Amino acid sequence: MTTYPPAQVTFVRGAGTELWDDTDKRYLDFLGGLAVVSLGHAHPVVADALCEQARTLLHVSNLFATVPGRQAAAALDRLLGGGGKVFFANSGAEANEAAIKLARKWGGHGRHGVVSAYGSFHGRTLATLHATGQPEKHETFQPLPEGFRHVAWGDLEDLERAIDPTVAAVLLEPVQGEGGVNVAEADYFQGVRALCDERGLLFMVDEVQTGLGRTGRWFGHQHFDVLPDVVTMAKALGNGVPIGACWAREEVADAFQPGDHATTYGGQPLAASAARAVLAVMEAEDVPSRARDAGAHLTERLLALDAVTDVRGLGLLLAAELDGRDARQVAADCLAAGLVVNGVTPTALRFAPPLLVTHDEIDEAVSILSEVLS
Repeated sequence: MTTYPPAQVTFVRGAGTELWDDTDKRYLDFLGGLAVVSLGHAHPVVADALCEQARTLLHVSNLFATVPGRQAAAALDRLLGGGGKVFFANSGAEANEAAIKLARKWGGHGRHGVVSAYGSFHGRTLATLHATGQPEKHETFQPLPEGFRHVAWGDLEDLERAIDPTVAAVLLEPVQGEGGVNVAEADYFQGVRALCDERGLLFMVDEVQTGLGRTGRWFGHQHFDVLPDVVTMAKALGNGVPIGACWAREEVADAFQPGDHATTYGGQPLAASAARAVLAVMEAEDVPSRARDAGAHLTERLLALDAVTDVRGLGLLLAAELDGRDARQVAADCLAAGLVVNGVTPTALRFAPPLLVTHDEIDEAVSILSEVLS
């Protein structure tokens, strides 16, 4: 089906930050499969874990527990500070769908509203599409499920005005990735936390793109010294294997009872074994620290380019604002020159390379971009 533009390249293999197409042309991947390939392509520890799990146990249904699932959930709970429970899904959209249903169940009859911000992106299922604060994406699919409203990004007073007795939760990203790599202010997140406490609402944080080291902390909200009630994640968790997760404080998670929500494949042993291996490597490599260091180097190199007027973001989730040039055309020219990036707004390029990217690879990528811009 024509759900994406025609593909310009057919990739056949990858290693670390490098990709090769079907003509054996080499590329540097600074898109990372949209922040999915957190440890780089074909990471040997993840590959070995998948092979071993495939030979051991692939599926038993979520009527039963598995060792990889229990261990991956325990690791996530520890990184989030503990005291929570995890539901595994297949993707970020499904993780957010679970969070939305959890908020409705927790809120009770008549208290089902979710407030999110303009410019946000929470998925493309019908509920998460309506939670997404980009009205132009809604038009084709009306009518969408009711119970969603949007407020100005970073405007606490606008959020307060949107809250009425039907609202159960606020859903925000620490960094609006799809919306242009817009970083939240700490005061805003802390104000949202206080407002949710005052009004008895859930504060749900979408970490699908920002989670697991990408921003220089394990989770983006940890930059702002707040503790959410619900955290969703996906992309980086499987390093390319489809998996999502919805974590919630135990007393919130307990709103779900058997039969309220389910998934056939979510967190099945193969995906959970990938997540378990990814988390082990991430902790051994201290990927938040590496993301901070590499992100600072990439920012410095990008700002040295005459055509780049600004760099925004956190860690290794960055956007370079261009001097009015068409970012999508620049991204296409970069692809032809061997660098994978994408235009996240009409004038900004997004950078989300593997978290183990080296300074030499960053220097080479910026050199390719410099040639394209010149």
